[in-house]
Amino acid sequence: MIEIDKICKRYGETVVVDNVSLAIPRGGVIGIVGPNGAGKSTLLSLTSRLIKPTSGAIRVDGLDVSKAPNRDLARRLSVMRQENHVAARLTVGDLVAFGRFPHNRGRPTREDAERVKAAIDFVGMETMADRFLDQLSGGQRQRAFVAMALAQDADYALFDEPLNNLDIHHAVSMMRLFRRMGDQPGKTVIVVLHDLNVAAAYADRVVVMQAGRVVSDGRPTEVITRTLLSDVFRVEGDVMEIDGRRVVNVAP
Repeated sequence: MIEIDKICKRYGETVVVDNVSLAIPRGGVIGIVGPNGAGKSTLLSLTSRLIKPTSGAIRVDGLDVSKAPNRDLARRLSVMRQENHVAARLTVGDLVAFGRFPHNRGRPTREDAERVKAAIDFVGMETMADRFLDQLSGGQRQRAFVAMALAQDADYALFDEPLNNLDIHHAVSMMRLFRRMGDQPGKTVIVVLHDLNVAAAYADRVVVMQAGRVVSDGRPTEVITRTLLSDVFRVEGDVMEIDGRRVVNVAP
């Protein structure tokens, strides 16, 4: 379980994350949504120890994120940030192999090789393992970074706005990958999203943030409402249910 306990992040007088508490048990896909500046990406960065909180605590399976050894935390939690720039010229296989470092400390074994191959196959890049990253499309590079996170074999995988700059085909493919990951026993996927329809289609639970706070949390059918559209996203529209899923239709 990830336990976020009264976490705050301030930059000077600006409060970015404001007294957020969440409990995220293992299993499934959790979508974090909200308008720009709501604190979504900052919350993910706090959870993954990319930045330090101003106050509060975060625990992953009982480990205090602020104090846990890097290796122990990396075995439980992986993260893919919005921007993924690699200076070295790497192949897909080289990149994905980095995900095994918390386990092998730079001394790969046969098991590591098998895990890397399985991760590459999982994202459908088995024919691209030897291609260099700068030879790939944006969507293909995103899938390679997802494979690296998968190879890390952490119980919790965090993805910060992974659909940015992807066309609809690659965005759908990416969410299907996350859904498959979240359906594996003991695996949890937490993904920051902008599209409510995507969250409704693929997430088991939706956490809504506004102005640094969690303002709603629950199943998509409970959270995604006309009130949410108007109060949080400041747009008018209809929310319908089709085949058991919420569908948002924003008024022109």
